Amino acid sequence: MGTSVAFGPGINWRPSFDINIAMTLGPLRRGSGDPCQYRTSDGAIWRSSLLASGPVTFRITQLGPREVDCRVWGAGGAEFIEDLPTLLGGGDDPESFDPRHPLLIDAVRRYPGLRIARTNRVLEAVVPAILEQKVTGKEAFGSWRKLVMTHGTPAPGPLPRPLWTPPSLRAWQLVPSWDWHLAGVDPQRSATIVRTLSMVESLERVGRAAAVDEFGPVKQALLGVPGIGVWTVAELAQRAWGDADALSIGDYHLAAFVGWSLLGQKINDEQMVRLLAPWTGHRYRLVRLLELHPGAIKPRFGPRITIQDHRRH
Repeated sequence: MGTSVAFGPGINWRPSFDINIAMTLGPLRRGSGDPCQYRTSDGAIWRSSLLASGPVTFRITQLGPREVDCRVWGAGGAEFIEDLPTLLGGGDDPESFDPRHPLLIDAVRRYPGLRIARTNRVLEAVVPAILEQKVTGKEAFGSWRKLVMTHGTPAPGPLPRPLWTPPSLRAWQLVPSWDWHLAGVDPQRSATIVRTLSMVESLERVGRAAAVDEFGPVKQALLGVPGIGVWTVAELAQRAWGDADALSIGDYHLAAFVGWSLLGQKINDEQMVRLLAPWTGHRYRLVRLLELHPGAIKPRFGPRITIQDHRRH
């Protein structure tokens, strides 16, 4: 038997553009076991977040190419509903993307509902991004799950299965060193997170007021934090600020994936930057389109990254 859920207040939103909620919100989920987001068998996406007005759980359901239903629970519900169009790419500009390459032309045709989401939640983007530095996704997702379920709070609302609201800024600041270790996070990454926490409030204030093309100075300030590089800034910008150009330079697989997909050969980061220069302004969008397209390829070769166990260091 299924679980009965009493749906909370919400909104039926009909944008003037196609929207695919699974494609648009998919990058926000940190692995299949993410305690903050999951997708139920009916296609609804459930997620919990911590807003300025309090925690919120939301359920977004696709009703049609240009219609979604959103239901909310928790003190942050009204704030979330106000921000829903921004989250679902209302400020995105895919129409200015010129695909050029046959594979990209076909991807644009196949996936008209792909938008770049913008959460404006710096804290919820930067902590998992740092956790994912130089480790396997499996290891990073496990660390995120352990830390959220230890220092976060149960999400509001009658849910079909448990969700957790991510920790507050203060809760992250109070994570003891042994909990980082138990979650498999080495001292370098945990120290980077702690250093970055002091900037979160100012980054979120600036982020809510700025347009995507105004984040240059903010990104430079982040790059001045020891342990923060261009990859981490890009991962943050993609999710928190909806930056369609934020290219994850330094990713272990990305350059080879892009090279094989567009050129039929392996390339490095420097070559990838040159290759994607004609698509400046949309380089992250291009990567998302390739990730979705069945014709994009990356042959397997070379050793995989070894999972490190930092719990007893």
